[in-house]
Amino acid sequence: MKILSGLLNFTNQFTVKSAFAASSSGHGGGFEGTLISFAPLIAIVVIFYLLVILPQQKRTKDHKKMIGTLKVGDEVLTNGGMFGVITGIADQVFTLEIAKDVKIKITKNTIATKTSKR
Repeated sequence: MKILSGLLNFTNQFTVKSAFAASSSGHGGGFEGTLISFAPLIAIVVIFYLLVILPQQKRTKDHKKMIGTLKVGDEVLTNGGMFGVITGIADQVFTLEIAKDVKIKITKNTIATKTSKR
C-alpha cells in the first residue's frame, strides 16, 4: 500500500511539473497568440462549409426547382423506390398512379427525381 501511494504521489508531481513547463512555452501572448491558436479551428470550419454545406444547399435548391416544375403526367421516382405517374397535384401532396387503377398520395418532399417515360 505504501508503494502504491508513493507511486501516485510521484505521478501527481510529474504531471504538475509538465503542466507548468507546457504553459511557459508556446506562442506570443495577446491577440496574435490567440489568433494563431484558433487558426486550425477556423480553417476546419471554412473547409467544412466549402465541402459540405455549400453543395448541400445547391442540391436542395435544385430539388425544390425540380419539384416546382412537375406537372400531371410526369413520371417520377420516390425516395422509397417506387415509380409512378403524377395524376393529381394538391398543395403539398401528389397523387401517383403506381399501377393500373392503383393511386397513392405522397408529400412533395418524397419525390426523388423525375424520370423519363417508358
